[in-house]
Amino acid sequence: MRDLVGLPKAHLHLHFTGSMRVTTLADMAAARGVRLPQALLDEQPVRPPADERGWFRFQRLYDAARACVRTEADMRRIVAEAAADDAAEGSRRLEIQVDPTSYAPFVGGITPALEIVLDEATAASARTGVEVGVVVASSRTRHPLDARTLARLAARYAGDGPGQVVGFGLSNDERRGDTVDWAPAFDIARRAGLASVPHGGELLGPGHVAEVLEHLRPDRLGHGVRSAEDPRVLDDVVSRGVALELCPASNVSLGVYAEDHHVPLRTLAVAGATVALGADDPLLFGSRLVAQYEAARHVHGFSDAELAELARGSIRASRAGGSTKARLLRDVDAWLAAPDGPAPSDA
Repeated sequence: MRDLVGLPKAHLHLHFTGSMRVTTLADMAAARGVRLPQALLDEQPVRPPADERGWFRFQRLYDAARACVRTEADMRRIVAEAAADDAAEGSRRLEIQVDPTSYAPFVGGITPALEIVLDEATAASARTGVEVGVVVASSRTRHPLDARTLARLAARYAGDGPGQVVGFGLSNDERRGDTVDWAPAFDIARRAGLASVPHGGELLGPGHVAEVLEHLRPDRLGHGVRSAEDPRVLDDVVSRGVALELCPASNVSLGVYAEDHHVPLRTLAVAGATVALGADDPLLFGSRLVAQYEAARHVHGFSDAELAELARGSIRASRAGGSTKARLLRDVDAWLAAPDGPAPSDA
């Protein structure tokens, strides 16, 4: 089996706070005299119940971690380490998702908060060789008018290179609000050339996927895994060319599926969906990017050729420039053409 770290890939579903190393969070908490919930320090996957109460517990832990991020140096450290961690796992393109509203009170506003992330993304790209773009994400827990403000801000920094805003997202509890209310914000982002990358179809089923497809016209769908439950919805996803940012570890940790092998990765791939594997929130789910490819290999039985196709899907679905995509796709071909290497140490 070929080494999965050596497989060139793009990482398209990673949240800013959720990307943190446990040691980094512990450092930030200690510096501020904050006592964190032990669940954030155990380096074990968080496993809340699969209901709204469970989501509340997950969100409370996430908020506790986010509350420790209070300075420009903290924000820069998170971006720098996310890029370094991706580089160590063979990622060549990272599109990290951030809601600058969360950090604005500590750095002078949403514009400085975003500019800090973008500036460090540029620097981290140069240091690591991983192209780091940024997805600005609004939240379903805030008013849709706030999303329009963020969309206008994101539009000012739009581009496809390192240190630029590449997409506009919508995150948090899928059960909150009416999807159509966020459509105007996505229209603003789309006019600026940003990718539409909302969450959908994880906590809620294929009907929610259909809503998001209709109202937000995504280029990629954050999760979208439950489109597998309705062949008509899945056919629509495929026919529209919407890529699915699949995060198997988080699906299981949040109780969407009881066991790793229940995640319908093969169903989606066989249907022709473009799938880009992502780690989502490694801080809480205890699983980074390569672990998602390892699960595809060992749990779902994907061959090296099929794993290479997953990597190609992630690259094609990214907002990298044409020359970057072509280079990375050639590198995937080279990985697959090379003789089989020794089995990874964890195989």
